[in-house]
Amino acid sequence: MQFSKNLIAEELATFEHKFAQSVKSQTPLLDRIMKYIIKRKGKQLRPMFVFLSAKLHGPVNESTYRAAAMVELLHTATLVHDDVVDESLERRGFLSVNALWKNKIAVLVGDYLFSKGLLVATEAGDFNHLNILSEAVKQMSEGELLQMEKARKLNLKEDIYFEIIRNKTASLLSSACAVGAWSTSKDEKLTERMKLFGEKTGIAFQIKDDLFDYGNEDIGKPTGNDLKEKKLTLPLIYTLNNVHHTERKKIIYIIKNENKDQDKIKFVLQKVIEAGGINYASSKMIQYRDEALAILTEYPESDIRKGLEELVLYTTDRKY
Repeated sequence: MQFSKNLIAEELATFEHKFAQSVKSQTPLLDRIMKYIIKRKGKQLRPMFVFLSAKLHGPVNESTYRAAAMVELLHTATLVHDDVVDESLERRGFLSVNALWKNKIAVLVGDYLFSKGLLVATEAGDFNHLNILSEAVKQMSEGELLQMEKARKLNLKEDIYFEIIRNKTASLLSSACAVGAWSTSKDEKLTERMKLFGEKTGIAFQIKDDLFDYGNEDIGKPTGNDLKEKKLTLPLIYTLNNVHHTERKKIIYIIKNENKDQDKIKFVLQKVIEAGGINYASSKMIQYRDEALAILTEYPESDIRKGLEELVLYTTDRKY
C-alpha cells in the first residue's frame, strides 16, 4: 500500500504531530502511557481511509485532521478496552497497557481516549463527525455483546455472523470513510456512499482475519486460535451448517470441551477444509471486496481513487 501512503504522506506526517498533541495530559502517569501508545501505533489504516476519502471529494482541511484524530482516538480506546476484556497481555508485539499498568488503569486510559475523541469534535463544532462516530461506538459495543451471547451456544447462523462483524469490525472503518468524505464535501449523499464503501471493505477485512486462523503464507500452518477461544468465524459457521448432524455435534463438543487439545483442534480444522468452509469464506470475502471496488467506479479515475482501490485490495491480500 505504498502508493496510497505516498499520496497522503504530507497529511499523515502532519496528522502524527497533531495526534500526539491531542493526547497530551497534565497527569504524568497518563502522559507516559500516551507516549507508550503512540510509539507502538499500527499501520494507521483508518486515518489513511479518512484522508483518501476526504481527498476524493476535495482538499484536506482542519476538519479532516480532526476527523482522523477522532477515529484514531476511538479506535485506540477500543483496543485498550478489548485487551482488558480478552485478558490479552500483548498488542502488536508489545506488552499491552493492562499488562504494564494493570486493568484498572487500562480502563481509565480507554475512558480518557474516548473523552478526548469527543472533545476534539465538540470544541470545534464538528457535530456531524461526532454523530457518525458515536453511532460506530454504539454498534461496536452491540456487536461485541451479541458475539459473546451467541458464542455460549455455538449455534450462529450466517446472517447473525454478518450482523456481528458489520457492527463490531466494519462500523469504525465505515465511519472513517464517512467522516473523511463529510469533512471535504458536506454532502450527505456522498457521505452515505463512502460509509457503505467502508462497510463492505471492513467486512472483507474481517473475513480475511477469519481465514488467517486456517493458515497463510507467513504462518505456513493453521493456528486454530479462534477455535481455542470459541470464536465463531465464517469458515466454521459454514461447516457447522453443512455437515451431517453427528459431525456437527462432535465439532461443537470439541470446541466447547476439548479446545486445548491440539489434535482435536487439528481434526476440526481439517473438517472445515473438507466441508468447503475455507473456499466459501474466501468467495464471500472477494464478493464484498468487489462490491467496495464497484462503489469507487462511480468516481472519475484519479490517483486518489487508485489509492483507495489499493487499500481495498490490501485488506484481502495482506499476509498478517
